[in-house]
Amino acid sequence: MAGGGGGVRKISAASARAHTRRPKQTSSFKGGLFSKFIGILFVGVIAYAYQVTKPPPPKTCGSPNGPPVTAPRFKLNDGRHLAYKEHGVPIQDAKHKIVFVHGFDTCRLHNPIADFLPQEMVRELSVYVVSFDRPGYGESDPNPNRTLKSMALDVEELADHLGLGSKFYMVGFSMGGQYLWTCLKYIPHRLAGAGLLAPVVNYWWPSFPANLSKEAYYQQLPQDQWALRVAHYVPWLTYWWNTQKWFPSSSVIAHSPLIVSKQDMEILKNKPANMIDYTAPVRQQGEYESLHRDMMVVFGKWEFDPMDLENPFPNNEGSVHLWHGDEDRMVPVVLQRYIAQRLPWIKYHELRGAGHLFPLGNGMSATVVKTLLTGEN
Repeated sequence: MAGGGGGVRKISAASARAHTRRPKQTSSFKGGLFSKFIGILFVGVIAYAYQVTKPPPPKTCGSPNGPPVTAPRFKLNDGRHLAYKEHGVPIQDAKHKIVFVHGFDTCRLHNPIADFLPQEMVRELSVYVVSFDRPGYGESDPNPNRTLKSMALDVEELADHLGLGSKFYMVGFSMGGQYLWTCLKYIPHRLAGAGLLAPVVNYWWPSFPANLSKEAYYQQLPQDQWALRVAHYVPWLTYWWNTQKWFPSSSVIAHSPLIVSKQDMEILKNKPANMIDYTAPVRQQGEYESLHRDMMVVFGKWEFDPMDLENPFPNNEGSVHLWHGDEDRMVPVVLQRYIAQRLPWIKYHELRGAGHLFPLGNGMSATVVKTLLTGEN
């Protein structure tokens, strides 16, 4: 007989199975799948970004897959090879020895000082000129560890290898002008004189007045402003920026006619018909260790401020000159005027109506050499 509070409730087997069955995990399964998808997508994006920002290895001259070695070269202390080309009288007969430094996207074979210097002046002044391929250009080995100081030391090693003596002259054109600033900093005791021809400037040199630097910077084409921003602020993106097709990259690399002045056009139009085109060997080892490395080093953060340099010739035993055209569309003249004011020991020559290519103009090579070697203007 059952008690008065109620009996035992019977539960069927089916009901028991229903209560003990685990709930479906559809939502958590979908969430896990989505997380995995996002993870795979993220890894894919990172891998793609790494591939597009990673430059290809250089095709070093003399390597199995690289161009052949055709120029005289010597081995630097760090194991790299530096290629060079000699001009003028034999070095043992020379009274004046000049090291010429080529500009951006050119090589040792582009030497307006030697190419256009009248032979009678070469003999009269007993001039010897040597030009060399900067690292990664032409037939000189790349230098992924390039610094401002290493640039000056390369010049000093070249001079010692060739036996230029305790002092020599230097002339730097465009981007090659940066070598002169580094040599004035690190090896001023080796210089007999220096000439800067339309030297490229770093808009982020700390001594430049902000308003002046900004004015000069915005005189460039928009794509060049961006190319330099990338080289300065995010240098690891320099290769990608200058090879991608979404936005216009450097107009200088693209050889855009928009950066050529009226006088530059005349110079190019009237160049000698027998002048050899040396563009092929310039980038033959790849653009990253030549063009892009140039941009990263020159427009990066400098370890010294050129505006703090002191006169290397306090007793007038030599001189430093700077020539610049007032219609240069690649390097605005306004900052060169400031440099001349800030460093009064630099003899400044502003050329009215001239563009960036004035060193290739008629008679300019003779003017530069005579002014530098004899002091005659």
